[in-house]
Amino acid sequence: MFPIGDQNRHGHITPAVNYVLIAINIAVFLFQIRLPDPQQVASCEAALAGTVQGFVCQYGVRPFEIMRGQDVFTLLTSMFLHGGWAHLLGNMAFLWVFGDNVEDAFGHFGYLVFYLVTGLAASAAHIFLNPNSTIPSVGASGAISGILGAYIVFFGGNPIRVLLGWFITVVPAWMMIGLWAAQQFIATYGTIASTEQTTGGVAYAAHAGGFVVGLLLAIVLRGTLGQPEQRPTSRRGTFA
Repeated sequence: MFPIGDQNRHGHITPAVNYVLIAINIAVFLFQIRLPDPQQVASCEAALAGTVQGFVCQYGVRPFEIMRGQDVFTLLTSMFLHGGWAHLLGNMAFLWVFGDNVEDAFGHFGYLVFYLVTGLAASAAHIFLNPNSTIPSVGASGAISGILGAYIVFFGGNPIRVLLGWFITVVPAWMMIGLWAAQQFIATYGTIASTEQTTGGVAYAAHAGGFVVGLLLAIVLRGTLGQPEQRPTSRRGTFA
C-alpha cells in the first residue's frame, strides 16, 4: 500500500521547509552517487575516503561508535543519506504526501524542529536495540516515521490515495498509516532475535521509534495547537 496523494487543507501555507528537506536529501544523494564505487570492503575501517562506502561510513550512524561517544554528529547527517534510488524515492514520496499538512499544522519552524527531533529519536531507538553494531545506518525514514505519527493524530480521517498492487484506491489515513506502523512493530520485534543481515539491513527499530515519539509529541501538541480544519483546497483539487 503505497501513498500517492492526500487531501490538503483549504488555505494551507506553502510547505517551504518540506520542499527544502526533500531538495537537500536529493542533492546529497546525487553527490553521493557521483563518488567512486569500488568493490566494497568488509568494514568501515578499511573503506577508502572519497568513495561511496567511505562517505556512508563517515556520515552514517554506527551504534558502536555512538555508544563510545564518537561521531555523534552522524546522528544528524545520517538523516540526509540514502542507500539507493528505491530508498530515496520511497522516503521522498512519503515526505511529499504527508509532510505538507503536518508543516501546516506546526508552522515552518515547529515542523523543522519536530522533524529533527523525531529523526534523532529514531536513531536512538536503533542504537538502543543494536548497541554493538558497526554497520552504518542512513536514511530519512526515522524522521518521516515521526511525521506519520503526527499525521495520524491531526489528520487521521483524511482520505489517502494509495497504490495497491496495480490498482489505485482511497483509504483513510488511520488505516494506511496504522497498517504501515503495525508492520514496523512486527518487524522490530523480529529483529530483536535476528541479525541486521537477516533483516536486510533495514532499521525497523528506527521506524518504530520515530513513529512512537512523533505520535506522542503530536498528542501533546494537539492540546496546544488544537485540531486543524480538514477542508480540501480549491486551488489544488481534492488531492495533491
